[in-house]
Amino acid sequence: MKPHYLLALIGAGLLTACTSQPISQKSNAEYTPAAVQAESSTNRVSTSQQLGTKWGDDVSSYVQQVNLKRLSNQPVDETQIRYAGKQFSGRSINSISLAAGKVSFSVLDDRGQNLAMYREGQRYFLSGNDGQSYQLRYTNSSAQTFEVVASVDGLDVLDGRQASRQKSGYVLHPYSSISIEGFRKSNSAVASFTFSSPQQSYAANNSQGSIQNTGIIGTVIYELKAPKAERVPQNAGYAPAPNAFPAD
Repeated sequence: MKPHYLLALIGAGLLTACTSQPISQKSNAEYTPAAVQAESSTNRVSTSQQLGTKWGDDVSSYVQQVNLKRLSNQPVDETQIRYAGKQFSGRSINSISLAAGKVSFSVLDDRGQNLAMYREGQRYFLSGNDGQSYQLRYTNSSAQTFEVVASVDGLDVLDGRQASRQKSGYVLHPYSSISIEGFRKSNSAVASFTFSSPQQSYAANNSQGSIQNTGIIGTVIYELKAPKAERVPQNAGYAPAPNAFPAD
């Protein structure tokens, strides 16, 4: 298995990473709306409600290179979200649970507030507004280290080319969170994710993209080869708080 050469994102106490080379060429599967099961009639998106994601404002985002390997070429989990400028129906949720509950995935606005998401069966939907910027937020509540491969409108968020499950991703360290704020422009900046009309989207104006793939966000999770972390108790060095059920 080839080593992963990862970029560590540094800033605001945040540490993430991404691979610079794909592990395998066995799969070139793209994230496309066709891969999503048909929505119910109430969640169908009309032409006037369709959204894409454009190449937004320049946002500082610094990275450095690290080296890790995947435990397997097979992801431990993946999910897709269909987004549009409409109110969807279904169960209102704040985040999506991935990797057997070890990773939570949410979509936030510029103020760090959760954007409205809905679940219908095994399908997920996100309500957005034209001109609104957003970020993808991943939180790891386990001692394991994961890799997050993300796509927006069928484009890989790191290189802006056709998305594939075998592309490189960001490292999600134990007991930490990362925010992917846009398409990566360089080792020091990204172009913020901003909802737009499909015609103005990055996918529609990129030779690697297609307007047909607008309106979808993809996430694939891999486990990485890294020592498991030991979580330091929050009250380390101090008396523990009282517990009403200490035997449990």
